[in-house]
Amino acid sequence: MIVLDTHVVVWLAQEPDRLSSKAVTAIAAARKTGGVGVSDVTLWELAMLVTRERIELATSLESFLRAVESTFVVFPLTAMIAQRSVQFTDRYPADPMDRIIGATALIEGVPLVTRDEKIRRSKEVPSIW
Repeated sequence: MIVLDTHVVVWLAQEPDRLSSKAVTAIAAARKTGGVGVSDVTLWELAMLVTRERIELATSLESFLRAVESTFVVFPLTAMIAQRSVQFTDRYPADPMDRIIGATALIEGVPLVTRDEKIRRSKEVPSIW
């Protein structure tokens, strides 16, 4: 099992060439063994990206979000994730969504697939890129 950062979901759907070879390998392996997960806030971030016209879809937003829900394990925000999300140091990005996604990976005990340099440099969440 792995957790994908929001940009990885977008790139997987629209621009798979932007994914690193390690990310592609990890996603393929996770699909065969334990599954690929996303935080529930990723659904919200995707909706915001479309609404703010930062990404375009070939389908409706509703269809895209339903496809994400059916393709990935969607981890809900829990009390443990909320608590862990506020315990990162200043080295970790301050963005609340990044903190929830990172905390989701930590609480689930799986790595986060992310290109985000700040997350990876912080070394607070095991990551793959």
